[in-house]
Amino acid sequence: MEPRSGCPINTAVEVLGDRWSLLVLRDVIFGDRRHFRALLTGSIEGIASNILADRLKRLIDAGILTRGTAARGQRARFSLTEAGIQTLPVIHALGNWGLDWRPGGDELRIRQQLMRDEGPAFIEELMDELRVRHLGAPPKPHDGPGAFERLDAAYAAATGREHADQR
Repeated sequence: MEPRSGCPINTAVEVLGDRWSLLVLRDVIFGDRRHFRALLTGSIEGIASNILADRLKRLIDAGILTRGTAARGQRARFSLTEAGIQTLPVIHALGNWGLDWRPGGDELRIRQQLMRDEGPAFIEELMDELRVRHLGAPPKPHDGPGAFERLDAAYAAATGREHADQR
């Protein structure tokens, strides 16, 4: 699809500017939901299957996601591209705005608060972990739990759950 103008903000908004695209990316990034059914049933906002299918197609066409080939009877797996991984700072910035200006439950805000508190190096660490998960990059050595493990632990502590399965 040809953008309406060459303005970088316009071209980004034409791909990411609707509500559902960003929420699908949120669920792929933070929920590690990589299959259609997981994205559909895991959406706390209740995305409809036709909307999800449309957004996945748009994100693939825009080079944000790839769709793996699936043999008969198997589910296709979606993966972030480098362009998709680079949306994390945008999503993080939107989440920070939401922390400051919109109400919400503490249990759903805790991970955003952790990302804010940890700073830019944490976002880079998350992006590196996404490259391992989605692009097959070799993991970078680090001491202690990884960034996603720390996000999951913060959520589990906030909700009293042993495992953070609602991301």
